[in-house]
Amino acid sequence: MSGAARRGVGPGSAFGAAVLALYALLALASLTPLFDAALTLNLGARLVAPSSQHWFGTDPLGRDVFAMVAVGARTSLLVAAGAVLLGLLLGTPLGLVGAARGGVAGELVARGSDLLFAFPALLLAVLLSAALGPGALTAVIAIGVFNVPVFARLVRGSGQALMTRDFVLAARAAGRGPLAIAFVHVLPNLAGLLLVQAAIQLSLGIAAEAGLSYVGLGAQPPAPSWGRMLSDAQTLAGVAPWLAWFPGLALALAVLALGLLGDGLARTLDPRAGARRAP
Repeated sequence: MSGAARRGVGPGSAFGAAVLALYALLALASLTPLFDAALTLNLGARLVAPSSQHWFGTDPLGRDVFAMVAVGARTSLLVAAGAVLLGLLLGTPLGLVGAARGGVAGELVARGSDLLFAFPALLLAVLLSAALGPGALTAVIAIGVFNVPVFARLVRGSGQALMTRDFVLAARAAGRGPLAIAFVHVLPNLAGLLLVQAAIQLSLGIAAEAGLSYVGLGAQPPAPSWGRMLSDAQTLAGVAPWLAWFPGLALALAVLALGLLGDGLARTLDPRAGARRAP
C-alpha cells in the first residue's frame, strides 16, 4: 500500500472535494429547463426577499437569485478549468523542455516565465478585450496565460531534480534522448504535483474570473456571473442585501474549498508527510 493510501484523505481535502462536487452538480442542474424558467424576467416579482419560493430572493428584474448563483457556478468552473487546462497544456511541455535541455533552453523558459509574471493581468485582459471583445473566452485566455509560467516553473524545477535519479540514468544508458526521457519517464512522476497545483490554480482562477466579471471583462449578459452579480448589487446593498450575500458566499466558499483541497492533496501526496508524523 502506498504512503498516500495509508495516510488517507484529510478533512480539508474531503471538504474541498465535497464542495467542488456540489458546485459541479449545481452547474449541471443549471442546464435544465427549470433553471431557464427561473431566469426569465418577471417584473411582478422584483426584489423579493429570500423565502420558501425563492430561496435566495430575486433581483431587480425578478430573476431567481438561487438559479443565477447556480449558473454562475457553471460559468466560474468552466472559465477556471479552461484557464488551468491552458496553463497545463502550454506550461508543462515548456517546463519539461527546460528541465531536459537545460542551458539556453532552460534559461529561456525561466526568463519567459519571469516576463509573464511581471506583466499586469488586468492590462492583458483589457488588451484581449479590445482585440476579441469581453467575454468568457477572453477571461480564459487572460487567466490561462498567467497559469503557463506557474506550471512551467514548477515542472522545470521539479524535473531538474528528477533528471538526476537512477531511473533517468538507466534510460540514458539505454539510449533514450533527453526529451523522450522527460516526457516518458519524468512527466508521470510529476502527475501528483501537477494535480495539487491544478487545484490551487483552479481556486485562484475562480477568484480571477469573478474579478474580471466585476469590472465587465468576463462573461457578458445574459449569462450570470458571480463577479457581475456582486457589481450589480452595489447600488442595492441597503435595499436588497441578499443580492450580494449569496454570490459572495458562493465565491468565498469555492475559493476556500479548493484551497483546502489543494493543501490536503499536497499533504496526502507528499512522501515526507508520513515520515514527519511518524513516532
